Amino acid sequence: MSCHSTLLAALFFSMSPVAVAQEVGLAGIMGSKAMLMINGSEPQAVPVGQTLDGVKVLSVQGDQVMIEIGGKKRPLRVGQYAVGAANGDGSGKIVMTADGQGHFFTTGTINGTSVRFLVDTGATMISLGMSDARRVGVDFNRGEKTLTNTANGQAVVSKVQLDTVRIGDVTLHNVGALIHQTDMPIALLGMSFLNRMEMQRDGSTMTLKKRF
Repeated sequence: MSCHSTLLAALFFSMSPVAVAQEVGLAGIMGSKAMLMINGSEPQAVPVGQTLDGVKVLSVQGDQVMIEIGGKKRPLRVGQYAVGAANGDGSGKIVMTADGQGHFFTTGTINGTSVRFLVDTGATMISLGMSDARRVGVDFNRGEKTLTNTANGQAVVSKVQLDTVRIGDVTLHNVGALIHQTDMPIALLGMSFLNRMEMQRDGSTMTLKKRF
């Protein structure tokens, strides 16, 4: 399995934004303000009635915040995430637009925690760096150890099963992943996810539809 070292090295210097699903997480509550993390950004305080990057705070009651995202109302508690319908319309499809270099990026969740992905058909599985693995609650030491080729030669990785991987309207369960002992600039959305989707490419647009 190749980690595409040249591509990954380039990502340290350039990660162009593309049209992806809007995702929001609730980091905390300060009085009548919700501390929102939008698409993995740092928490920002948003008062009731105000909108930030397309996410509107409707109410704050106790430990719950009601938001509007993608035209739908979603309740959130601290630590929870919601994904809007920017690239999902309930059809079970994921629609992505390539950046200027032809790369497809998307934001999703692993075990309910936000993760930024690069679509990589050359990766046999989803690949996570150590920091991302810790954030999603996956223990490197509990997986099956194997070898993979990296930019610095062969390295030991840990093969695990992810409980849930969600992107847009699509949620898959028990998805294979490789955990690296070092950090990676971005997680790779590899074939353990993509093989369970129908993939269609039309110019700069890629559509994924759940197969099973």
